Amino acid sequence: MNAYFATCPRGLEELLAEDLTACGGSYVARVPGGVAASGDLAFEYRVNLESRIATRLLRRVASADYRNEADIYQLAYSTAWQQLFSVDRSIRVYVTAIKSPLKSLEFITLKVKDAVCDRFRAETSRRPSVNTKNPEVRIHVFLTDRNATLYLDTSGEPLYLRGHKLAKVGAPLKENLAAGILRLTGWQPGTPLLDPMCGSGTFLLEAVQIALDDAPGLSREPGGFGFEHHKAFNPTLWRSLQRGAAERRREVSAQDGLQIFGSDMDADAVSRTRQNLAHAGLDGIVELEQADILKRTAPAASGVMVANPPYGERLGSAEELAAFYPLLGNALKQHFAGWHCWFLSADTQLPKLIRLQTSRKTPLYNGALECRLYGFDMVAGSARRKVIDGQ
Repeated sequence: MNAYFATCPRGLEELLAEDLTACGGSYVARVPGGVAASGDLAFEYRVNLESRIATRLLRRVASADYRNEADIYQLAYSTAWQQLFSVDRSIRVYVTAIKSPLKSLEFITLKVKDAVCDRFRAETSRRPSVNTKNPEVRIHVFLTDRNATLYLDTSGEPLYLRGHKLAKVGAPLKENLAAGILRLTGWQPGTPLLDPMCGSGTFLLEAVQIALDDAPGLSREPGGFGFEHHKAFNPTLWRSLQRGAAERRREVSAQDGLQIFGSDMDADAVSRTRQNLAHAGLDGIVELEQADILKRTAPAASGVMVANPPYGERLGSAEELAAFYPLLGNALKQHFAGWHCWFLSADTQLPKLIRLQTSRKTPLYNGALECRLYGFDMVAGSARRKVIDGQ
């Protein structure tokens, strides 16, 4: 059994722990920004193939207390890297720290890179090349105030890069955060889902993949995962897991009616969403239209609405937001009675300005930006409910 640490957007740790357990992980322990677990190679491959929440999965290779840079160099040099990957693989070292007393993370990055290369030179008379743009092997160093841990990155590129998006918009939502938000709303395939501010279609793409039971890692090209460049790589096991996931995937056509709907007031955004769905092989599956959320009607009598509305740098001024939110609240009361409506926002004034009572408020991080996922239950007659001061 190997020790692993999986990272995720902050606020989704519980969902990630569920994913790791479903993939066969044990001793699952949550910390802010990730989850530690133990597992075998099948677990490693399943997380990369199946988890919609993980950002990356790191396999621990060494750990020790340190006092200075020399201790970290020695820890890295004493690790038998030549047993983990070939000298022919290109490498890159990444360093992150919490409360480390060391002054320069760039210097630690250089020292660990030197240690890895020095160990290879001592063992093979050769050293691996460094590739800072597209390395085959990623080595991660995590420092606390007194401990250093070395990891091999089994994922390679972040797992939220599903490979489906060609057309993007400014401030896009990462796919694993979108998948986590869909889980937090309680939405299940078969229930009508609407994103009325679809942007480049991230929520819609994730929802369709969930509805089709389409493993997110299936779309990655051969050699795209970090573990494929490790000496422990078992191609037979990997192909078996891929085959099982591919056979499980549900085939769907436009006539099957997934009841997934998207719209945006920006015609370019609708075009981008349509282009991304087509690139993912999902033409015609989502019902798309150009529409203003303040004017559009519900596509079904009840369902789940989820949106990442403009906030902060995505919309001009606080005055514009202050004018928009009351209109949004009125539109929800008028057109979406019977719906559960969810909005991700970094604007703490949203609940007060929208003039609706929140049914749930979940802290989440969109990158480094602290946000909240606000839920509003638009029960029949909600237009007559009292405004809750301070909500």
